[in-house]
Amino acid sequence: MPEQLTAAQQQLAERTRAFATEILLPLDGRNSADVREQIVAAAQEAGYFSMTQPRQFGGTEAGALELTVVRDTLAGTNAPFQHLVFGPGPGVLAGVTGALRESHLEPLLRGEKRAGFGFTEPDDAPAATTALPENDHWLVNGQKSYVTGGAEADFINTLVQIPDQGPGLLVIDTDAPGVTLTRRFESLDGSHHAAFEFNDVRVPKTHLIGSPGEGLPRAMRQIGDTRLAIAAQCTGLLRWVDEYLVAHLQRPDRSGQPRGAKEGVRLRYAEARIRSYAVRSMVYRTARLADTGENIVNEGIACKVMATETIGDAVDNAIQLVGGNALVSGHPLERLYRQVRSLRLAEGGSDVLRLNLARGRLELNKGRI
Repeated sequence: MPEQLTAAQQQLAERTRAFATEILLPLDGRNSADVREQIVAAAQEAGYFSMTQPRQFGGTEAGALELTVVRDTLAGTNAPFQHLVFGPGPGVLAGVTGALRESHLEPLLRGEKRAGFGFTEPDDAPAATTALPENDHWLVNGQKSYVTGGAEADFINTLVQIPDQGPGLLVIDTDAPGVTLTRRFESLDGSHHAAFEFNDVRVPKTHLIGSPGEGLPRAMRQIGDTRLAIAAQCTGLLRWVDEYLVAHLQRPDRSGQPRGAKEGVRLRYAEARIRSYAVRSMVYRTARLADTGENIVNEGIACKVMATETIGDAVDNAIQLVGGNALVSGHPLERLYRQVRSLRLAEGGSDVLRLNLARGRLELNKGRI
């Protein structure tokens, strides 16, 4: 539980709240490109930037619980630009050696290169993206969509099918001949994505991450870490919605009575608070399990589904209680409504994750309650 944090972890939460209040919130409304350097410099000085980076590269490589504390606290302020606070982690490049480490992993961690993740083919793709061995290269053909930040990416960690060997992960430079950025688009939450085509792209054999057949497990490990991060963010947002609603419901309506005096209003509010309590409890428990070295794939799925659905319902409920003003563009609940809707699809849609969770228990005997 959050109440069982050590003194050092409680101080970390207090420092993080101050960072959000003093650094991030005053920048609300500014353009991300204009404030990136300022926020990154402040995050580096405060020690947050290095928390997601390996120790051998100068990072502090914080554990799951510490990262959960920071993400929960940042989101609890509903501050802007939270995505700029943490430095780039190695992702699927973790553990690579030799040329790939020097050409891509090290520049990524220094912030000199940006990476995208090509996991999903567009719905109308005729086939999966394939990589055929050809002398000292792989010959890649196919398409990828929803490459987050892909328009600014220097390379894409791309899931490919290698005939007779299974899925692999290839590092494909976006400026390589045959790589075409076919579309840039923005989703409901304001995040930017891109779609790519690969036409006879020759990728060096050394750009394969791991071995053929390991691509999907490596990709899923990265996705699993991201799911817990999303759940921690939702935990903080749930607390922010709760505090916003409390302030609103304690103010008087036209009759002079507090808005929260009505029984129907109280029932709606109570349900949201009950579910928020459950979410925060399960997220912190799962973070602690992760820090013991336990495989938390199934617990991470449970957290992500519960947290994203709960914050979606909580924001919708808050809009209903606040009324029409909450639908006006720029209202904090209107902005949050758009932001959290996409989370139920990010890193696996809720129903797909439910099926994976059931398989984990019924067929693999994995996971706990």
